[in-house]
Amino acid sequence: MRNAPTMPLEEISTITAKGQTTVPKSVRNALGLKSGEKIVFRIEGGQVIVSKREPAHRDPAMASFLKLIEKDIKAGRNVRDLPKGVTAALDRAMRAVDVDLDETLTGDVAL
Repeated sequence: MRNAPTMPLEEISTITAKGQTTVPKSVRNALGLKSGEKIVFRIEGGQVIVSKREPAHRDPAMASFLKLIEKDIKAGRNVRDLPKGVTAALDRAMRAVDVDLDETLTGDVAL
């Protein structure tokens, strides 16, 4: 948490009929929040903890790899099958993970 106050900070905010509220300026400042940023609400022991949502980790190597594949496909180049050892390893890894294809997705989902 950036710019965290040294003393406890408590503010009161009203919930509207639509379930909305304003995050008080002192809280926004303490969390280093700017307009448009996301916050996270976590409930622990009957209390709500509000924190700044940290950006998702982006793997630059994966992004570059995907751009390379995209260029190859657009250029009409053939994308060949992965080597058998790689596909077997991926198959084993996928069997180790329980996936419920009927599970409802929650939160921010980008497809």
